[in-house]
Amino acid sequence: MRKYQQETVTMPYKIMAVDDDAGILDSLKVVLQRAGYGLDCYTNPLEAIEKLKTDHYDLLLLDFIMDPLHGDQVVEKIREFDSSLYILLLTGHKDLAPPLETLKRLDIQGYCEKSNELNQLLLLIESGLKSVEQMHRINEISDELQAKNDELEKAYLDTIGILRQTVEAKDLYTRGHSDRVSEYSILIGKALNLSDEDLHTLKIGGLFHDIGKIGIPDSILLKEAKLDDEEYSQIKNHPSIGAHILGDVTMFKNIIPIVLHHHERFDGRGYPSQLSGEDIPLFARIAAIADTFDAMTSKRSYRNALPLEVVIEEIEKCSGTQFDPKIAPVFLNILKNEYSKIKEIQENTKVRF
Repeated sequence: MRKYQQETVTMPYKIMAVDDDAGILDSLKVVLQRAGYGLDCYTNPLEAIEKLKTDHYDLLLLDFIMDPLHGDQVVEKIREFDSSLYILLLTGHKDLAPPLETLKRLDIQGYCEKSNELNQLLLLIESGLKSVEQMHRINEISDELQAKNDELEKAYLDTIGILRQTVEAKDLYTRGHSDRVSEYSILIGKALNLSDEDLHTLKIGGLFHDIGKIGIPDSILLKEAKLDDEEYSQIKNHPSIGAHILGDVTMFKNIIPIVLHHHERFDGRGYPSQLSGEDIPLFARIAAIADTFDAMTSKRSYRNALPLEVVIEEIEKCSGTQFDPKIAPVFLNILKNEYSKIKEIQENTKVRF
């Protein structure tokens, strides 16, 4: 096959045609140029595939029966790196048209029989480019909405963050607690090979897990002596209060299980819902051990921080009762073999023992 000479034409849309018959390409180029479209032509489908890997095209006209690859084989290779390219398959005869299942499987938008009369093909091209334009606009709108959603999420995060900091600012001994729970939860999530999206949920959930304490009286939150039964029952309301605070904000729906259930116990003796085992949401089970660890390793008005060896013994003892027996060993491994990461988190949140 002879090398087809390229011409550089600047047009609103980029169209490529691939056919091992150079005469067909000549005819297509003339017709499309008359209609105001530019066309890049290739007689070698392998060269065309390499070009599509590096350059953007809006529409591809592709011959079905070619050497060395048939059109469906070309599309299979293209779909490995480009799932959105609009493709029209050209066939020499209707009996040679690809099966409908092939068109659907490879997301080929249409096919057209070759003929000396190219008006039908031109109509298909114009229809295809209108679809491409609509998709471009949809993507632009989606990007604009995502940007607005990101701005809105930041505004909500900032607002709720102020409430969170208001809670922690009341008590010298709990400052930085939510930040540490967030970071410890992420460490556990990474060790469990959770996705980036899940790690983001753990991060935000950890930051806001105690937001409900904004609704607990200071006389209880700041009490240095042991709480009586009535006071403790009020403290136990903070997960439900937190879930209520965040409940009307759609973007926080994924973290509400953390906020609501981080005080559940694996044996079902926790609160507020007495869930047990894997009925407790996974992220809440992760946050529960992170929350308890920080409570044990933080200085309180009534005691000093517990030594690491004591904390490790307590977590080992409570695995299967208070903590998920699959998650506790993961966190224990971090404490025993990667404790530098824990110390770094504590240092960054200005904890002093």
